[in-house]
Amino acid sequence: MEQKKVTILDVMARKTVGPKITMLTSYDYPFALLVDQAGIDMILVGDSLGMAVLGYEDTVSVTMDEMIHHVKAVTGVAKNALVVGDMPFGSYNVSVEKAIENANRFMKEGRADCVKLEGGKTMVPVIEAIVKSGTPVQGHIGLTPQTASALGGFKVQGKSAGAAQALIDDAKALEAAGCFSIVLEAIPSPIAKMVTDAVSIPTIGIGAGADCDGQVLVIHDMVGLFDRFTPKFVKQYAKISDTISSALAEFKADVEKGTFPEEKHGFTMKADELEKLKEAMKSE
Repeated sequence: MEQKKVTILDVMARKTVGPKITMLTSYDYPFALLVDQAGIDMILVGDSLGMAVLGYEDTVSVTMDEMIHHVKAVTGVAKNALVVGDMPFGSYNVSVEKAIENANRFMKEGRADCVKLEGGKTMVPVIEAIVKSGTPVQGHIGLTPQTASALGGFKVQGKSAGAAQALIDDAKALEAAGCFSIVLEAIPSPIAKMVTDAVSIPTIGIGAGADCDGQVLVIHDMVGLFDRFTPKFVKQYAKISDTISSALAEFKADVEKGTFPEEKHGFTMKADELEKLKEAMKSE
């Protein structure tokens, strides 16, 4: 049966009616096609692009032009999933006007369905302005990789009473500002449940336990294609890097031994056709 396009309202309704929301990253046509065909609810074209695809050391280096380029590759094939464009560092924290302009680019040039940006209460004016301009916004609190250095590095957030309350306050502020959902990253499971219970919009966890309203992972992590490290919160459903490495080694060996290509991998000509061709070439 043909699936229908997931909408913002569909995502918000899942908070109460279920089932839990599924979300994965994709950055190109092949992965987006597979994710969309699998019936995943949301595709995040994340700034994790920098580390997973472009080979950068962090996500901060990713530019708007790079994000737009990859969003277009995803939206060109994702017919069912809701596509989220991740606003990179510097694209929304310079000024409200710049934030609206870049959110508009995701929608107009990238054909994204919505955008995601990091930050709590301090981002409320920006979120309100983007939502008012017509672009839906997904929030992101807890560990926010773009500003991880200000948080003391890539550490679990919300472990003290004050920090836990701040997360709840941030989530409520993002809801009031107009966010339709919030990503909770690297938060102790009991605290993530408190945050989830405190708001009427869905929470989507990544390293935030099973009580969130949905889950998101970086696809390169979950299929074993990112070899630098595997975060604690990732369940690796496959190890396709091993399969690819084996295939590459086999290809190299076959070519060097002369066992590839075989006749079935090429294009042949009948003997009489070949003779006619040779005669024609002599007369040229």
